[in-house]
Amino acid sequence: MTSDQILLLALVFVAVSAAVLGIALVATRGAAVRGRLRGLSVGGSVLDQGPGVNEWHERIVKVAKPVAKLATPTDEADVSKLRAKFLHAGIRGQSAPVLYFAAKAVLAVLLPMSFTFLARFADWTLSTQTSTAALLLLAAIGYYLPTSVLAYKTRQRQLELFEAFPDALDLMIVCVEAGLGLDMALNKTAEEMKIRSPELAEELEMVALELRVGSSRERALRNLAMRTGLDEVNTFATMLIQADRFGTSLAESLRVHADMLRTRRRLRAEEAAAKIALKLLFPLIFFIFPSLLLVLLGPAMIQIYRILLPTMAGS
Repeated sequence: MTSDQILLLALVFVAVSAAVLGIALVATRGAAVRGRLRGLSVGGSVLDQGPGVNEWHERIVKVAKPVAKLATPTDEADVSKLRAKFLHAGIRGQSAPVLYFAAKAVLAVLLPMSFTFLARFADWTLSTQTSTAALLLLAAIGYYLPTSVLAYKTRQRQLELFEAFPDALDLMIVCVEAGLGLDMALNKTAEEMKIRSPELAEELEMVALELRVGSSRERALRNLAMRTGLDEVNTFATMLIQADRFGTSLAESLRVHADMLRTRRRLRAEEAAAKIALKLLFPLIFFIFPSLLLVLLGPAMIQIYRILLPTMAGS
C-alpha cells in the first residue's frame, strides 16, 4: 500500500468519524431538549432527567482533553482572559476551554492534511516553497479560526445587549417608580425582557439569583459588568452602587443613565448610516460601473470596429 492510499484512508476515516459524531450530537441535543420539555410539562424538574442527558458531551470532552493540551497556554493570566472572553460570548460551560483548544489543535492539523490530500489527488505540480507556504497558511487559519468565531459571537452578543439595555432600564424605572425595590425590579425586568432579548433577561436573572442567595448588591452588579464586558453595563453597575451608598434617588439615576444610553445608541446608528456611502463605493467600482460602461459603450465600440476602422484602413 502506497503512502497516498494510506493518507486517503486516514482522511476518509477522519471525515466519516466527524460526520457520525456531528449527527450524534445533533440527535442527542434534540432528545435532551425534548426530555427537558417533557419533564417540565408533567410538572417535574429539569434536574430529574438522569445522568444520560450529557453522556455524549462528557465523552467528547474526555477525548478532547489530551488534544487540547497541545494548544492550551500555560500562563494563568492568559487562561483567565480566555475565561472572560467565554463569559462575554455567553458560554459558561466548564468544558468550553477544552473543546476550544481541541478545535484549535485539530483544525491546525486537519486543514494542511486536507490540502496535501487534495494536491496529490488532483495531481497538482507545486513547488516546495509554494506547498510550504500553503501548508503554513492553512495551519495558521485552522489555529486562529476558533478565535475568530469566538470574537464574532462576542461582538454579536454585546451588540444585542447594548441595543436592548435602554429598554430594560425603562422597564426598571417603571418598576421602581411603582414602589418596587431594586431586587424585585430586576426580577420583573428580566421576566418582561425575555421576548425582547433573552440574553439580557438571562443576565438580569443571574443578578437576581445572586442577590437571592445572599450575595451583596455590589458584588452582583460587578459580576454582571464582568460577564457582559460592556462599558455601559459597567457604568450602570457603578451608578447603582453609588446611588445605594449615598442614598440618592434610584429612579432619577436610572432615568439619566437610560437617556444617556439612548443617545449613545442613536449616535452609533447615525455613525453606521454615515459609513454606508463609503461601503457602497467598493461594489459600485468593482461590479456596477464595469457593467454600466459595458452597456453604454459596448454598442459604440462595435460600430467603431465595424465602420471606422475599415474606413481608416482603406484610406
